[in-house]
Amino acid sequence: MRCVIDTNVFVSAAVFSNSVPRQAVSKAVRGDLLLFSEYTMDELKAVLFRSKFDHYVSRKERILFLAQLGSVAEFVPIIQLVRACRDAGDDKFLEVALNGRADVIITGDADLLRMHPWRGVAILSPAGYLNSA
Repeated sequence: MRCVIDTNVFVSAAVFSNSVPRQAVSKAVRGDLLLFSEYTMDELKAVLFRSKFDHYVSRKERILFLAQLGSVAEFVPIIQLVRACRDAGDDKFLEVALNGRADVIITGDADLLRMHPWRGVAILSPAGYLNSA
């Protein structure tokens, strides 16, 4: 499957090693293709390296986490812009899904989750993704 994963899921996965988001990210890394745009990867890097996460996970672990993601990711050029989500800040994930022909968006964001399905793309919580085929 071609997967877009929201920043909030990646951050939870990096910070909480036994969490459902971590299990979902691990499943996607093992068996699916992760899709990013330059913008979604830049946002993930910026958020992960906020000082508030320093006491949860070391910088080295965050660097390794990003390197692992980057090694299995496909970067999607954004040709078609999307303005569909109530929270315009979430449109970037819809853009990656549309331009990257994603099968699923994995998110904890209520604004995205209420759009399920969107243009044939499933929008699932990390638990929903883990329970999907």
